[in-house]
Amino acid sequence: MKPVSITADGRKELEKELEQLIAQRPAIAERIATARAFGDLSENEEYSSARSEQKVLEGRILEIQGILKNAKIIRTGKKEKVALGATVVVKTGNKQQTFTVVGAVEANPLEGRISNESPIGQALMGLKVGDAATLPNGKVYKVIELS
Repeated sequence: MKPVSITADGRKELEKELEQLIAQRPAIAERIATARAFGDLSENEEYSSARSEQKVLEGRILEIQGILKNAKIIRTGKKEKVALGATVVVKTGNKQQTFTVVGAVEANPLEGRISNESPIGQALMGLKVGDAATLPNGKVYKVIELS
């Protein structure tokens, strides 16, 4: 797995999620054991459901462990150019938006965290205050503040 860029806060969130998922293991194991006691597993919906839930849980645990193992912490702080970890205020038309540029693992556009691999993220990378980027859809994003 290649290195994964995440912020220190993002790492803490993943560690917290991992802890919560691991805490769910005993309850799922108990559900499986209880369902197994019902007999014929081929027609046991409770057993199938619990095994499916266990599979999803274990998959997410492995995914988070892989991310944390390969995590490269993004340095935050005052930036002169848009880079990973930067918070940038842009103006497009009459509207202002604030984005924090993060790695793909942490991206959540609804919370203002955009990936450096997204079209907007790619367009903004390396810009300074006063610079503008035009996206393929024709929207122009002008950097008005950077931290």
